[in-house]
Amino acid sequence: MLLDGLDAAAVARAAAALAAGELVAFPTETVYGLGARADDDAAVAKVFAAKGRPADHPLIVHVADAVDASAFAARVPAVAQRLIDQFWPGPLTVIVERAAGTASAAAGGQGSIGLRCPAHPVAKALLTAARGLGVAGVAAPSANRFGRISPTRAAHVAQAFGDDLLVLDGGACRVGIESAIVDCSRGRPVLLRPGLLTRAQIEAAAGEPLHEPDADAPRASGTLAAHYAPQARLRLMPAAMLDTALRVLGERPPRLAVYSRSLPAPAGHGVLHRRMPARPEAAAHELFQVLRELDAEGVPLIWVEEPPPDAEWDGVRDRLQRAAAS
Repeated sequence: MLLDGLDAAAVARAAAALAAGELVAFPTETVYGLGARADDDAAVAKVFAAKGRPADHPLIVHVADAVDASAFAARVPAVAQRLIDQFWPGPLTVIVERAAGTASAAAGGQGSIGLRCPAHPVAKALLTAARGLGVAGVAAPSANRFGRISPTRAAHVAQAFGDDLLVLDGGACRVGIESAIVDCSRGRPVLLRPGLLTRAQIEAAAGEPLHEPDADAPRASGTLAAHYAPQARLRLMPAAMLDTALRVLGERPPRLAVYSRSLPAPAGHGVLHRRMPARPEAAAHELFQVLRELDAEGVPLIWVEEPPPDAEWDGVRDRLQRAAAS
């Protein structure tokens, strides 16, 4: 059921549903989330069941502000606090030690918990209204079937889950890819998932370098090797390899789609071509929508030009690599 996220009555209805242990999909600036009250393990179990998501793959808890984060955090290290002060509300998740006795299901059974304060006005209104009904935070992964393309519009959510799910429509998501995730639970900050925020921006706010994940890093949302996949087989290639592959196919190639930044539109009636934007922010904003549109054309193959190696493209590159791994 699609409801107008700018309608206060619709937001109040969604908040009441969350308080009652029901699922609600809502927009954030990154992607749409499928939410349940984080302090109710039975409600959170509905999220895992609806998505087909493994119960040990943790969710991110969304809070209205930094004060509400304290309900789920045993402590907030100084580096996490610096990141919160700089980037909340916004597209950054911090992982901290979880407060005992709360949100075990949302954390996938781990002793740590991922926390984020979203910037989208509809998300903020929903979280504030839910807090007034006793809901301190909402556990919400992306509102899609597990492993598939993330939703950036309310219609994407409705297509995945049907009319029975309450969906607040807040328009197209501004960022378009999921938040960056920084683990602050083990004494030094570790970047577990890149997002639109660059490593340099995060390190400047943290006041120290970001480290690479190791074998003891906590499990985190969206970090499995295969994720974000369209129905079509996606292959990621350098520009030169993609150009060569298209030339080998000749003038009558098999039906496929090409998403490229630097190559001209390929010849041949069997090839669909979409131009990847030159800036990473624009590419991130449209990425999942473009993959959905190409999938809707029924092509069996999507060939994508690798993004530039620059750090500002890390978030887009990460999503494409995981989509190709599927």
